[in-house]
Amino acid sequence: MAEQLVELSVMGMHCNNCAISVHRLLEKKGFHDILVDFASEEVKFSANDETKIQDAIKGIEGLGYKVAEDAALQHENFYEKIENKLIFSVFFTIPLLSAMVLPWHFLHLPVVQLLLCLPVFIVGCLHFGKSAWHSLKGGVPNMDVLIFIGSSSAFIYSLTGTLQNLGMRYQFYETCAVIITLVLLGNLFEKRSVTQTTSAVKDLVKFQQVNANRVVNGEVEVISAREVRPGDILLVNNGDKIPVDGDVLSGDASVNESMLTGESMPIEKGKYDKLIGGTIVEHGNITMIATKVGSNTVLSQIIELMKKAQAAKPPVQKLGDRVAAIFVPAVILIAIITFILTYFVGYAGVQHALMNAIAVLVISCPCAMGLATPTAVMVGLGRAAKNGILIKGGDTIEAVTQAKYIVFDKTGTLTTGKFHINNIKTESGADIEVIRGVITAIEERSNHPIARSLVSELKNLPQKKVILKSAAEEKGLGMRAEDAEGNHYFLGLGKTNTESDFNVSLYKNQALLAQIEIDDEIKPQAASLIISLKKMGITPVLLSGDKQSRCIKVARAIGIDDVHAEKLPGEKLTVIDIYKKKGETLMVGDGINDAPALTKADVGISMNDSSQVAIQSARVILLNTDLYSLAKFLQISRHTLITIKQNLFWAFAYNIVAIPIAALGFLNPMVGALAMAFSDVVVIGNSLRLKVKKIS
Repeated sequence: MAEQLVELSVMGMHCNNCAISVHRLLEKKGFHDILVDFASEEVKFSANDETKIQDAIKGIEGLGYKVAEDAALQHENFYEKIENKLIFSVFFTIPLLSAMVLPWHFLHLPVVQLLLCLPVFIVGCLHFGKSAWHSLKGGVPNMDVLIFIGSSSAFIYSLTGTLQNLGMRYQFYETCAVIITLVLLGNLFEKRSVTQTTSAVKDLVKFQQVNANRVVNGEVEVISAREVRPGDILLVNNGDKIPVDGDVLSGDASVNESMLTGESMPIEKGKYDKLIGGTIVEHGNITMIATKVGSNTVLSQIIELMKKAQAAKPPVQKLGDRVAAIFVPAVILIAIITFILTYFVGYAGVQHALMNAIAVLVISCPCAMGLATPTAVMVGLGRAAKNGILIKGGDTIEAVTQAKYIVFDKTGTLTTGKFHINNIKTESGADIEVIRGVITAIEERSNHPIARSLVSELKNLPQKKVILKSAAEEKGLGMRAEDAEGNHYFLGLGKTNTESDFNVSLYKNQALLAQIEIDDEIKPQAASLIISLKKMGITPVLLSGDKQSRCIKVARAIGIDDVHAEKLPGEKLTVIDIYKKKGETLMVGDGINDAPALTKADVGISMNDSSQVAIQSARVILLNTDLYSLAKFLQISRHTLITIKQNLFWAFAYNIVAIPIAALGFLNPMVGALAMAFSDVVVIGNSLRLKVKKIS
């Protein structure tokens, strides 16, 4: 069985620790590419064995969660919803708290307090107790263990006092109820807040949820975009969303592609132009043919990449994960020591010792450590996506922030990639129209920026058509071809005239046929980008297969000092390796010949109009080819890492300060529960700040 991505809908995860339990279980079973999102109740992992998949499902259900392989089959009962559990608990907890301030004697009666607390305690047992038991059974104790022990201790102690008629000093029913209610409130806020951090993916998903006007036998029928099949003819009117990927058959339109590129200016589309599903026709009407549907569309692939990216942990998260793994047992041990010392050494009495121990249990918060990194990564990835930057892994963000060198390809990266033919010099009286025909026929088979530009430049000039039997691209060199008459051609970098203005040569049967002088313009943002990189402490490097003279000319114009020219793909790898030994190295490129270097670099960055090979080799794709996207990407990455470190600092500092305060008896368990309930909300709130934070 080939490896497949398994997608499960898992009900019952109510906080990040539930997600961590499921994640650890799947890791123990040897799965990889694991993504667990408790807010969307989604679990994904890669597997190649049906038996192991079923074992994973049983394991997740063994932790106390419900598993459905189809989200549509999910159904959460009324009493299972955390909102309803909270409302139910509040209904009984408020009278218990009121007894502390209202002079109504009956509220102070132990039996009345027991009857008010019991329903809340039952909810706590079902909600936290069940989760705690299954997490212990699975060997991955979670925060619910602490909450269940703390609330149960208060309830059992109070119940003992009530049964033995020991008086008011033994009544802590309100402590039990308030702990459960406040933690439920914290879980609800946590779930809703985390949902906001994943809004970028959800916004993209909304673009898929559209209808399509399919033309069948001259009639138009309205169907869901999910029902469109390749080859269907679709009518897209002014204001409509384009339902799937395709090509324009007729009509003209201005299409807003900002949901993918971050570029607000609409793009004019005409016959044979490519269309991307989810983009919006702002003006005009077109008829299109569907080419890619379902999971094959650009939008679907971007959504899938973003989801996988959220699962890739930055190295900075490893510290939080290691601490979280031993956190629960450590807190239980601290609570036991607190009770023993308070009772036997401090002679404070069993009630005081018990309250101190309970306060330690309920104020500690492993959730904050678990949420510190993923929430910031999700917001950072989302902000990048809305700026036309697709990051293939959350671990990429940390690698980028440590960058010492950025290596640039020249053609199509620092330059526009749109070449102009200044002159064609023919040899031995060759027919210029034949030469134009040969160049066009060969370059139509290539995806290189120079090839596309030459074809565009020559298409309106007189030329004689040449029929080719074959054509193949040689990485970093050029194109080799054979025509119908058996003549062999080579079009690419010439081995002679290295300092000549003529920088592309055409050979026929190894004899020079023509030399083509071309010119490429530098992107207007290139110089300012290089200045920004230097201010960040990053050294820019130019690495190209083009001639030394042309590379130096471009480098001097934009301020790059380190230049490596006339390099073949294999030689580019050597250059990248040299810089990697000096420090973290990024590579920005766009051609087939850049693919090995993009893979070799610590982080490969590809432009959207790059070859498919370059896009697949890169870890970052700039959907908007504007070079400002690169600067924006670096800034977003840096601020995301800053946010992660702030979150981890808060999570550790909170627990380091709060637990000793509770152990020393300076904190009521109810106040501790309130602090714990909102500590993770603070972390999430700081992550959400990244959505609107000014970055520079």
